[in-house]
Amino acid sequence: MLDREQTARFWRDGYLVVADAVTADQLDRIRRRLDAWVDASRAHDGPFGAPTLDGKPRFDVGAEHRSDRPALRRVNNPSEIDADYHAVMADSRMTDAVADLIGPNVKHHHCKINLKLPGSRTEVAWHQDFAYTPHTNDDVVTALLMLDDMTESNGCLKVAPGSHRGPVYSLFDGPRFTGFIAPEVTRELVAREIPVLGAAGSVCLMHTRLAHGSDPNRSDRPRGLYICVYSAADALPIARNPMPSRHEGTVVRGEATRVARMSAVAVEIPEQPVRASFFAVQEEAAAR
Repeated sequence: MLDREQTARFWRDGYLVVADAVTADQLDRIRRRLDAWVDASRAHDGPFGAPTLDGKPRFDVGAEHRSDRPALRRVNNPSEIDADYHAVMADSRMTDAVADLIGPNVKHHHCKINLKLPGSRTEVAWHQDFAYTPHTNDDVVTALLMLDDMTESNGCLKVAPGSHRGPVYSLFDGPRFTGFIAPEVTRELVAREIPVLGAAGSVCLMHTRLAHGSDPNRSDRPRGLYICVYSAADALPIARNPMPSRHEGTVVRGEATRVARMSAVAVEIPEQPVRASFFAVQEEAAAR
């Protein structure tokens, strides 16, 4: 799936955008399912849906959510409830691309949909995924499949290239877990941010230690991402999965291993969110 130059660019910058990561039919199927979930959200005034493994609602909405202007912003582990989302996660061109980076033995950790509908106020404060999901080594890739064209106006991902080679930043303010990097550090990261743009069906492959965030959607077009997290088979979690799934640990390429490969990196153990998504964690911390 990836050539030598693409692989080198990923390890240099910490991210890589690849076009046509799924087939046109796969993209159409999962987009239609998401449209149905958005329509279903109109009947609710808060997080809803049969609970996930940890008892949280499957679907999360923003405070601005209304029946006539829905603000569905998160679907937790859609691969558990929809066969097409499972197929994309487990066996697609996207899966092949991840294996090119951290394979040959790759397993699944969790997945989610992050959605910014027009009029929603959802933004993502700067953080590194590794600080939420630390492992024994950092051969962990977050694959962000673009369900819509991702532009600067609809709340695209923004990254600090090369930050994956730097420190693992704290998500705490003293004893309090905020879920985001300290403001003074964030300002330095924002000063060198790059917008990640692409057409629907493209994937952004992101190193787990790459610092990133995103702004609200200020356009009249939605911005949906199907986000799947994968690790090398010998990268073992050292904190509880914030979105536990019955598919966690499923080997999607190669074989399982009983060996845990260790790397010399210090990381704080994150607190687990009690709400339906980490958006609420960041919002509450920012409000305080």
